[in-house]
Amino acid sequence: MSLSEAVSRFVPDGAHISIGGFTINRNPMAAVYEIIRQKKKHLHLYAHSNGQGVDELVGAGCVDDLEIAYGGSGRFAPTCIRFRKAVESGGLRVEDYTNYQMTLRFMAGAMGVPFLPTRSSLGSDIVKRWGFPAAQRQANPRVPDQKLVVMDNPFDNWCDTEKVVLVPAINPDITIIHAQSVDQQGTIRINGLPYADVEQAKAARHLIVTCEEIVEDDGLRQVPERNQIPFFCVDAVVHVPMGAYPTACYRYYDYDPIRLYQYREAALDDDAYQTYLADEIFATADQGELLARIAPGQLKQIEADPRTGYAVGLDRR
Repeated sequence: MSLSEAVSRFVPDGAHISIGGFTINRNPMAAVYEIIRQKKKHLHLYAHSNGQGVDELVGAGCVDDLEIAYGGSGRFAPTCIRFRKAVESGGLRVEDYTNYQMTLRFMAGAMGVPFLPTRSSLGSDIVKRWGFPAAQRQANPRVPDQKLVVMDNPFDNWCDTEKVVLVPAINPDITIIHAQSVDQQGTIRINGLPYADVEQAKAARHLIVTCEEIVEDDGLRQVPERNQIPFFCVDAVVHVPMGAYPTACYRYYDYDPIRLYQYREAALDDDAYQTYLADEIFATADQGELLARIAPGQLKQIEADPRTGYAVGLDRR
């Protein structure tokens, strides 16, 4: 289906959504921009360690609550800019977990269990500091009563761990990921690092996947062990070439440092950011129109080298 139809059908206001990718790699940016264009509001967003996607959704005022391990876009924004501004102004509620804990939370959701145990964060302030207030937890049945639980290890007779941390499962209404290859049935193949995308996909009630290419069914039946997500998990397949731009998509294109620096400059200033949203997002109908505004030479520079999978010699400064 089209991306506008997928977002309209599966992402209502107030939805609990999860987006895949990692910092500036394989963010589902075309879907992020479509959510912004449709002016979705009051979203409860989950992400592992995301950057550009989270920052633009927060900056556009789509998100009320965020559960995340890290929000940053590498050297371009070690802490996401609109994300930071929203937290400092009190416009965004955030619950902070470790990277490993967020993966476990999505894994628990995918497994259908209420929590999973770990030692991650013992001895740190992740355990002590909670972002969501008690009133919010009590009023919203979709938010866990507790951020996490530290308990005695019931099997300490054969293990040297005295305490374990229980982290609650995540079951989003909708997860959105970007992948390299999908067949018409919906089977998904992610090339390169999958990050937590597979767990996020399987934990969700619905799944939208945007992709670089839709391949014939027989194409993904070759080397089937490389297909991470089966078709029965997928609700919508959307063909969007360069759907992760300006973030990277391994073996197709690298991240665009020029665009990311331009975004950084706009994000630092409130008025400039509103101009960015008006001129770059709301003034374009889809990812194709957005890309048509980028200089061809700029896009040529980020084409992936077929041997390495990324742009060799790209000036990343």
